[in-house]
Amino acid sequence: MRTTNLGKLTEIRDALNSKFYEREKQVEGILVALLSRQHMLMIGPAGTAKSALSVELAKIVKGTAYFQWLLTRFSTPEEVFGPLSLKDLEKGVYKRVTATKMPEAHLVFLDEIFKANSAILNSLLTLINERLFYNDGSPVQVPLMSVIGASNEYPEEGEGLEALFDRFLLRFEIDFIADETNFVSMMKGVGQTQKMPSITKEELTQFQLLTDKVIIPDEVYEALSKIRVELRDEGIRPSDRRFKQSLSVLQAKALLNQRQVVNVDDIEILENALWETVDQKSTVSNVIRNHSQNVVTQSLYTIQNEATDVYYSMVQDHSPEAGMEANVKMKALLADLNQLKTHNQSRKDDINGLIDKVTSMQHEILDRILDPYYFDAQNGKRQSTNVFF
Repeated sequence: MRTTNLGKLTEIRDALNSKFYEREKQVEGILVALLSRQHMLMIGPAGTAKSALSVELAKIVKGTAYFQWLLTRFSTPEEVFGPLSLKDLEKGVYKRVTATKMPEAHLVFLDEIFKANSAILNSLLTLINERLFYNDGSPVQVPLMSVIGASNEYPEEGEGLEALFDRFLLRFEIDFIADETNFVSMMKGVGQTQKMPSITKEELTQFQLLTDKVIIPDEVYEALSKIRVELRDEGIRPSDRRFKQSLSVLQAKALLNQRQVVNVDDIEILENALWETVDQKSTVSNVIRNHSQNVVTQSLYTIQNEATDVYYSMVQDHSPEAGMEANVKMKALLADLNQLKTHNQSRKDDINGLIDKVTSMQHEILDRILDPYYFDAQNGKRQSTNVFF
């Protein structure tokens, strides 16, 4: 995997974050959706840059066909899927001319998507989920990568929109800019004139293929299984299909951060995917965050603090007993780190980094123990100049 190419994804994310204030989660979400070929929904009031973000992304990916439409309850299939071909209709063939319409688009933005009426809904569902458009009864494979949907509000119960809502794996709430400094910067147009990076459709396709190859370690599967059980205990039951599709989101998030392996903390993005109703959001978020607060990261933090305490306690206490005790504790911490590495190979680089630091501290402890002058109060107290953390 060439990190130089992946650096383009970082450039795009940084540029979008500079242009759209307080939209970091949505920027990450829209890029993850594109890399994983999933669909994303943004819910929030008008004037919160929902369509602007989608348009900007379409400009960044050169060579892709983009379709955008504002749906109303009066929207017709012709507006979204194309008009009927009069020439074919004369022959009794019911066929649409799909040029410049949704069936021929790679990236689609549908505003006020829950205004879709029954005349549009069935074709829309099939196109989004199966990437098929039935033209004159014949299924046509469409080039669709991602649909970005937007709405000012959630769909109401009983309107028959549950299936459409379910088609969007990622769902983000969006609101007005909260920070006044960011608001003023937005008003002044800060960041609006910068040159935006770009990638070609071929590069995007390559990134999508790389996303498919990102490794998901067993620890991630185990965490997802525990999340599933806890959500069921709360009466929340995401479908098996939703869990399965979520794996591609985790792979895309890892790739976006230039990694070939998914980390447990990547799971946090699924707080935007595993709820079905608004009243479930808080519970789902709490459960997921409890499991995505990386156990390995917490363990490394704890071991680092213990090693620091042991080392500086030894520095303060110059007795041979303190030195020997510190050495034993450092050996135990190194054993814990090596065991942690055995069970978490995806984090071996981070673990090895701490192993090196603890080993250096242990070596200095041993040097002090073996230095006869260290314990000679008449020769003064030697102080370490090493800074390990």
